[in-house]
This record gives sequence, C-alpha cells and structure tokens, in this order.
Amino acid sequence: MYERYDGLIFDMDGTILDTEPTHRKAWHEVLGRYGLRYDLQAMIALNGSPTWRIAQLIIELNQADLDPHALAREKTAAVKSMLLDSVRPLPLIDVVKEWHGRRPMSVGTGSESAIAEALLNHLNLRHYFSAVVAADHVQMHKPAPDTFLLCAERMGVAPAKCVVFEDADFGIQAAHAAGMDAVDVRLL
Repeated sequence: MYERYDGLIFDMDGTILDTEPTHRKAWHEVLGRYGLRYDLQAMIALNGSPTWRIAQLIIELNQADLDPHALAREKTAAVKSMLLDSVRPLPLIDVVKEWHGRRPMSVGTGSESAIAEALLNHLNLRHYFSAVVAADHVQMHKPAPDTFLLCAERMGVAPAKCVVFEDADFGIQAAHAAGMDAVDVRLL
C-alpha cells in the first residue's frame, strides 16, 4: 500500500501513541492550580501545536496574566511525571513495525523532544525511526510544513516521496504544505 513512498513520517500524539488522555489530565492538574478553565474542543483543534501555543490560548480564554511559556513548562513537567506509566502504542504502530528496515521512517511531533525521546525509548520504539523532529527543533510549527520538511531532510528523502500519518487538521495541512501525501488516521 505504501510501496510508492520512499519515506514514512508519523505524528506521535494520537497517531502512534495514546497520549491524549494523559495530556488532558496534566492540563487539568496544572490549570486547577490557577483556577483556569479550558475548552476541550478548542484544545483538540490545536492538536499538533506546541504546548506554549495551547497555553497561550488558555490564558487568553481566561483573561489571565500568566506567561504561556512558564505555564507550558509546568504542563510539560506534569506530563513527564505521568506519561511513562500511562502511555501505550496505538494500532498504527503495526505499520511502523511492518515497514521497519524497508523504508526510512521518522516522527514529526508537536511535543518537545525530551518528551518524545523519553516516550519512544521507554516503549522500545525509538529504534524504528531514523529521526525524531519535535517542537523545539523548528521555528514554525504545524500547520507550517517545517516539521515534516526537516523529517524528510533527516531521512534523506525528497518531500514529494514522503507520506505523513496524522490525526490532526494542523498536521494534515502541514503535510500538504510540505508537498507530501497525508493519511488521516482518524479515517482508518
């Protein structure tokens, strides 16, 4: 099915790893400290965005006077303390295993590299990927194409010969902006 592609790129959160419940729990815990509320649908719409951008939205919605980068760091710390015990691979990991050694593969995620690397190593999945490109590796985040273009570059594959597996609208837009085909895993 994916034979025509020279490189496979996978989003991480919600695509190959079931991290969403843990991220929501961490947001709930951190925001509770400040009495802040969040709109779940608005946060879901930002899936694939860096944590500070989501923090900025929450701060704006609550008209709070907080630093989005500081709030993002608190949330990241909360996630780190929860993730390793709670995250499991999603069924799409079977595609990763099936194509391992047959095509270069990478992860392009809106998560920070420390979290992505820790999770992939903890679950013994890191060795499947020649590159992991995270939010702290690029200036422009999804829906900009930078994450996926850097994945292609690190794999040594032309962008037009890559396919991206994504679970978020921003990620699908980023793949198309990079000149790549995209598989919306929500439709599988």
